[in-house]
Amino acid sequence: MENNKKIVEKLKIGTLINLVKIFFHIEKHLLKIKNNNYPKQQVIFSMWHCDQCLVYGIEDKSKFYALISASNDGEIIAKAAECLNIKSVRGSTKRRGVAASLELLDKLKEGNSVGIMVDGPRGPKGKVKDGIINIAKLSGVPIVPVAWASRDKNFREFNTWDKFRVPIGPCKTAALYGDPIYVPSELTKEETQIWCKKIEDEMNALQACLENEYEKFI
Repeated sequence: MENNKKIVEKLKIGTLINLVKIFFHIEKHLLKIKNNNYPKQQVIFSMWHCDQCLVYGIEDKSKFYALISASNDGEIIAKAAECLNIKSVRGSTKRRGVAASLELLDKLKEGNSVGIMVDGPRGPKGKVKDGIINIAKLSGVPIVPVAWASRDKNFREFNTWDKFRVPIGPCKTAALYGDPIYVPSELTKEETQIWCKKIEDEMNALQACLENEYEKFI
């Protein structure tokens, strides 16, 4: 049993080392993100799970925290991200949900911005969950939806549940940030779902705008 634990730990460490190398290579050599309409204030970034590499485009990582799943896979991703100066809060709807929400609120009170993959960690793809609405409602910090696109041949989509997108070679990409959206401080459950749909629609509209007028933003 002890030997099995050691083997598992070695595999985790090996995976972490390889992931750090991949993330570092992507950030330094492959991924070029041109930001458009980047917010000048503290915000809650709303991103799709497939676009999680967008966190590399955050302009002040010292004042930014990403919400990352509390799963074992999330642990590896969080440690790898930390090596690239991307701080995280750990949790999801099914694991450490309340604790993660409280921690996100604390980070916002300290003046940080946060990033939430709104259809993660397991989908359904393209559906905004209510966590981001509740955080915005309680904090008073606006939500800023983000879209990401590239027409480069090296920008690939993988066959995962979220259709994860990442460059596999040198690649130019464009990010488009929406206008700040302020959520009312009091909402019923029904109203919360309406706001989820509003953020979802804003993200889809932003993505369509970026893709249709790509040359304008790159």
